Amino acid sequence: MANNTFHSKKSLTVDEALLKMMNYCVYQDRCHQEVEKKLEALDMYEDAKSHIIIKLLEEDFLNEERFARSYARGKFRIKKYGRIRITRELKSRAISAYNLKAGLSEIDEDDYVKTLRDLAHHKLSITKESNAYKKRQKIFQHLAYKGYETELIYDVINDLLPV
Repeated sequence: MANNTFHSKKSLTVDEALLKMMNYCVYQDRCHQEVEKKLEALDMYEDAKSHIIIKLLEEDFLNEERFARSYARGKFRIKKYGRIRITRELKSRAISAYNLKAGLSEIDEDDYVKTLRDLAHHKLSITKESNAYKKRQKIFQHLAYKGYETELIYDVINDLLPV
């Protein structure tokens, strides 16, 4: 009777791992950090990891500028994140200052302010606070959490709820 308590994990060849990583990058834009973590999970040797990353870069499967641009666009349009939050998220993924700036350039200024106003209006409409100061505070905290700039938040709140 065979003992099945020890499962030997089948290791991938470099070509198999490369193909797997190409598919991983095609599905969604990735940053270097995500690709390296995935390769770690696949138990690839350092030389193999380097080879795979170089191939992904050469064949444009891995492109940090494209990643930063699509990340910023998506988080702004879908999650309604502000520039501060997007910047923090991209920095946590070790995205360069150049690519970070490129990513933020995807956000149209008029859309940005309109989105901030829409979020503030929505938060105001669902806030069940009668105290005007506390109501302003709740709206501010919500917008700051989303990653909007303090000055812009105050401008929008002052338009919504004049003192």
